[in-house]
Amino acid sequence: MKEKAMALPVRRTTTPTSLTERWNPFRELDDVRTRMEQRMQGVWSEAPTGDGVMWAPAADIEETEDAWIVEADLPGVDRKDVNVEMRDFELTISGEVKERERKGIIRRRTRRKGRFEYRVTIPGEADAESIEASLHDGVLAVRIPKSERAKPRRIAVKSG
Repeated sequence: MKEKAMALPVRRTTTPTSLTERWNPFRELDDVRTRMEQRMQGVWSEAPTGDGVMWAPAADIEETEDAWIVEADLPGVDRKDVNVEMRDFELTISGEVKERERKGIIRRRTRRKGRFEYRVTIPGEADAESIEASLHDGVLAVRIPKSERAKPRRIAVKSG
């Protein structure tokens, strides 16, 4: 069977035509930032596991007056493939992005697949019995209510 060539990105460099193009500190800083992002992506987000690559999804943490809300990007993940646990002050979101069956030839692959895990320490006492999680449009939202002791209280100031 004849293999088809895979389309690969090409990096093109141009030779400077004038002295001002030779050294542009902003372009150099951008190049350094891009190279660092590529290196850090490999170091921090891809730790090998027995069956593939483990990675952490992008997530936001918002604190309101009565709860912490964690939103994690999990596009293409089925809710039965997600596990949410709260132990003491630590929230763990784990699961797997499964490879879907395809009919054609993959020409380029940049989306992540495999096992993922996201851990965060909540900065206060939570009401573990009232935690709610929902997955909608590829975003997992976990609402962690604060315990009554962790909620701010307004204290009346008396004259004295």
